[in-house]
Amino acid sequence: MAVTLLIAVAAIVSAVLVGFVARQILGTPVGWPRSIVIGLIVYFLGVPFAGWVLRQTGLSEGATPASEEEAWLWVGLIALSISWVFALGVAALVASEAIFPTRPLPNPIDVIRAALRQRKRTRRYLEILAIASRHGVGWLFHGGRARVEQQLSTSEERARAIVATINDAGVSFVKLGQVLSTRRDLIPEPYLSALASLQTNATTLPWETVRDVVETDLGRPLDEVFAEVDPHPLAAASVAQVHRAVLYDGTPVVVKVQRPAARAQVEADADIIGRLAHRAEARTRVGRDLRIESVARGFTSTLLEELDYLVEARNTEMIRATLDRIDTAEPDRRGVVTVPAVYPEASSTRVLTMGLVDGQALSDSAEHLSALSAQERDRLAEVLMSTVIEQILVYGVFHADLHPGNVLLTRDGTLGLIDFGAVGIIERSRRQHMTAFLLAALSENDVAATDALLLIVDAPDDVDLDAFRHDVGVVLTAEHVRSVGQGSIFTRIVDVIRQHRIALPGELASALRSFATLEGCLRVIVEDFDMVGRSLPLMPTLLRRTLSLSRAATDLQAGAVISMARLQRMPQRLEALLTGIERGSIGITLRSDDGTDTSGILNRFTSEIATTLVSIAAVVIAVVLIVAGGGPVLGGSVTLFSILGAVIGLFGFLGLLRVVRRTFGRRP
Repeated sequence: MAVTLLIAVAAIVSAVLVGFVARQILGTPVGWPRSIVIGLIVYFLGVPFAGWVLRQTGLSEGATPASEEEAWLWVGLIALSISWVFALGVAALVASEAIFPTRPLPNPIDVIRAALRQRKRTRRYLEILAIASRHGVGWLFHGGRARVEQQLSTSEERARAIVATINDAGVSFVKLGQVLSTRRDLIPEPYLSALASLQTNATTLPWETVRDVVETDLGRPLDEVFAEVDPHPLAAASVAQVHRAVLYDGTPVVVKVQRPAARAQVEADADIIGRLAHRAEARTRVGRDLRIESVARGFTSTLLEELDYLVEARNTEMIRATLDRIDTAEPDRRGVVTVPAVYPEASSTRVLTMGLVDGQALSDSAEHLSALSAQERDRLAEVLMSTVIEQILVYGVFHADLHPGNVLLTRDGTLGLIDFGAVGIIERSRRQHMTAFLLAALSENDVAATDALLLIVDAPDDVDLDAFRHDVGVVLTAEHVRSVGQGSIFTRIVDVIRQHRIALPGELASALRSFATLEGCLRVIVEDFDMVGRSLPLMPTLLRRTLSLSRAATDLQAGAVISMARLQRMPQRLEALLTGIERGSIGITLRSDDGTDTSGILNRFTSEIATTLVSIAAVVIAVVLIVAGGGPVLGGSVTLFSILGAVIGLFGFLGLLRVVRRTFGRRP
């Protein structure tokens, strides 16, 4: 019993020791379970292999060594034999790591949770695939040509089938489709028009559910926040519904309350949308042309962000700030276009309280607009146009989802902007490029307009610049001779960008889309409103605000300060350079395109080349010594050269294993 226990303890110690030594020699992490297994194999095979070696060399004829010198030879051969068994075990370890790399063991709780999420995701995935197959859109995912898919022979039929599938798939897919319907730079016709027809058939939530969400998020009873709340919703959408309310100071407000299950559903569908988009792009030409995977990834993150109403509250305040600056510069237009106030004390992640804009959407205000005089409608259109253009070009903060449904015509004949879940932000340098493009476009300068566009977009190296400039010029020329109401110049420019497969940054796509949707809003107010012609006189004023003397002076001052700081550091740098030259300690640091120091990489690369060459040389020398034999006979048939060859070969073999393991360890 004691002997068995001793053997077991020795085996465990040996296994752990072998695993530890293997990790040290390889210089990279190796899984402990497989290291222990290899250690046990080495333990149980080492001694039998050593006995076999002794028999092959003629040293095991006696039970004990004949002399002290032979005893040392025995010990050396046993150690060398076990070392080679260990080296072969390490080779097996390297092979297993190369085929099945070590991964950290997951937390059991995380495994269970992941399995539950996977089960839920699989059920939802199968449900979506069933919906897609029912509408004949299975070709998006597997590229097949089933009978029902062959019936969708035209782009219009396929577009309608996709819209029907999205409508049945639920809120997340409907919201994504609505967002995609605004990306003319990515989605061609007829898919664009089909996606624009998406509607959310939302049922209203019970008042008790709404009340519970408000009280839970605000952390206090409803009666402590509002003096009065209308339990009947003013509007209901797929993500939220809106109720009228009154604060204790008598201010009428609206309370936007998110549906309790909205975030969970969007989060659950986000992964599915990404997977479906990946399959669609990998297996269909339509998916590749639309770059559907990157589009889906970007917009699912946007949808998740829009579920945080604190973000929408900040967006609203940013738009209010830009509007206040515009009205301060032109006081006579104050109040014509307004943004509702946000009440932070009555707002949270799922609850947003804003001032009441008592009016109707432009799309539903035909009767009210007809009651206004031509001068009043023209005034509304001109102020709305100048407000949005100035927000984009001067301040760089603008409504990224501007359409007639988000512009309300109030009872007193003014306009109120609502729904700031999506706000675009453009940095100053790109705003200047955008201004240059608009000036060139309005003056029909196709060369300057193309050059300005190339500063804005991310054009690939192989783009045909002459063809691109030609197409831009055709759009500009046609714009200056066409009749009003035949579409927007901005939508046609975006079409040209998409046709040439030029990537348009998201915020700039939002800006161009806002110009196009603004034109649609203006023509609801004034049917024949000429945005291009009316905006040209605004440009000098906007340029003065963008390129003011005070701002130019500030820019010069900032540049001077930076230059002065660099000049002040020049003597120190020059002294350090001269000192390095005197001491002979000047070094060169190589950096990659992203700024990463590559000198360490080169040093490691050089070191590994040297290690590889030395290891190969050791193996070659070992083979030569063992094959050639010779040298003094140490005992039996063992010669000095054969022992040296076995030792040198062992170290060379381990060196090569180390190089191989590191090579596999760096694979992506």
